Parts: sequence; structure tokens; C-alpha cells
Amino acid sequence: MTQVPSVKAFFDEASNTISYVVVDPATKKTAIIDPVLDFDYASGTIFYDHADEIISYVKAEGLDVVWLIETHVHADHLSAAPYLQEKIGGKIGISEKITEVQNIFGKVFNAGTKFERDGSQFDQLFSDGDTYQIGEIAASVIATPGHTPACMAHIIGDAIFAGDTLFMPDGGTARADFPGGDARTLYRSIKSLLELPPETRIFICHDYGPNGREIAWETTVGEQRANNIHVRDGISEDEYVTMRETRDATLAMPKLIMPSIQVNMRAGHFPETEDNGETYLKVPVKGLRS
Repeated sequence: MTQVPSVKAFFDEASNTISYVVVDPATKKTAIIDPVLDFDYASGTIFYDHADEIISYVKAEGLDVVWLIETHVHADHLSAAPYLQEKIGGKIGISEKITEVQNIFGKVFNAGTKFERDGSQFDQLFSDGDTYQIGEIAASVIATPGHTPACMAHIIGDAIFAGDTLFMPDGGTARADFPGGDARTLYRSIKSLLELPPETRIFICHDYGPNGREIAWETTVGEQRANNIHVRDGISEDEYVTMRETRDATLAMPKLIMPSIQVNMRAGHFPETEDNGETYLKVPVKGLRS
């Protein structure tokens, strides 16, 4: 019999991100997926409202946090995983392909030799097909590259936490034009998820309320196969790639991509403080004229 975790969603309006508290009801062992750290870019100020809301829920429900899961290196928000780990515990996990992201963006941000590019900032690096436990509930991982090299879906009982591979059916799929992304690879990753039983629940990482509908975050494999505007049954790989690449060419970069990647490739930690005691994030500047 398929195990059914309890899932509590927390929506961050600033980044349109959904974080999840996933619980084994029998043991209260818990995983927190894709937690958000609040960041005001204009002033360079971090704050903890979103994370504190999760902490309050965990404490009120008497939950025991064993995992802090990142589905990928996010480009639209900073991770609150280290803050949550300090307050309520849990091991921080991500795909082993984090090393590819670190190599790419370590160069982009000229992070220097002090920045380790081996994933050692994280407590657990998952390989495709790995399994783990949340109390009595079995969990497993499927590598889903395409949006980024380190994207990974987590199957926990009867639920898939799909990260940025899929959106709600009327939202389609994630972009594939970030460094290391690829539309054809993303299509194949999505199709691997949609081979699971049609009743399997899917929880997505972002929702933007297309056409003014209310924000939503839960769908099923069957609903995606029937209705997803980008990858429903009958849409070929070549059709998808043409659509995705054409659409991606029109998209602006996420507002928080520069700070987000610098922090998230370090498992949510900020770069070391400089000799004046301050911490800085870099913005590579392009297009300067000599």
C-alpha cells in the first residue's frame, strides 16, 4: 500500500515560491522542501518572516525535522535552509550535480579558490535513484535535469515534489535557458515523471496564477498528461523544444538571480565577510565600452 505523507504548503508571494513541510503522520518525522529566505535587494537586507512561519508551524505540531531538501539551485529566491537547520535541525540535501552548477557559477562570480566546488557545503548529495526515509515513509529521487543540471524530483510516498520541472497544467513548464539548461533534456525529464501512476500527486515549486486564477500547487500525473499546455500527451519532443526555445528567448532574467545563485550554490550560506566585517554579493557587469 502506498504511503501518504501529510503536506503543508507555504506560499511566498514575493518570489511565487511554494515551500513544503512533508510529514510522516505516524512518527512526525519531517522534511522541509525549498524554504525561502526573505531578501530586499534594494537595501541588501535579509529577514526571516517566511522561514519563521515554517518554524512556528513545526513547533506547534511537534514535528521532528530530519531533512531540508533543495530541489535545485534556485535563481529566484535565497534559501533559508541554514537558518532552519540552526533553529530546528535537519540535513541539507541536493543533487550531486550541484558540482556542475558550482563550476559554472564559480567562474561567473569569480568566487576564487576558497569556494569549494565539490558540494561539501551540503550534508547530503543525492544520486539518481537514491532512497532515504522520512520516518516510516520511503522516499526516492529522480534526476530531472533540463531547467538546471542539478534539478531533482523527490518522490515521497504517493507524492512527487517536482521542483521547477513542471508548473500547474495551465502554467506549462519551466524555462531551459539558464547555463547548463537544455529544452530537450527537460522534456525527457518531465516525461520520466509522467510515467508514474496517474493518481500520483505532484507538488510544484512555483505558481503565477495564469489568467488571474487563484494560486495553486497540487496536481496529479494524470492531470498533467491530459492538460499541461506544454507537455500533455501528443506533444512531441521536437514540438516542445521549438516552443520552449522560442518562449525562453522572450523571457527576462529573474530579479534575484544574481544574489540567489551566489547564496544557493553555497547551500544557503553567504560568501565570507571581508576585512571590513561586511558581506558582499557580486553583480558581473556586461557591455562596458572602453
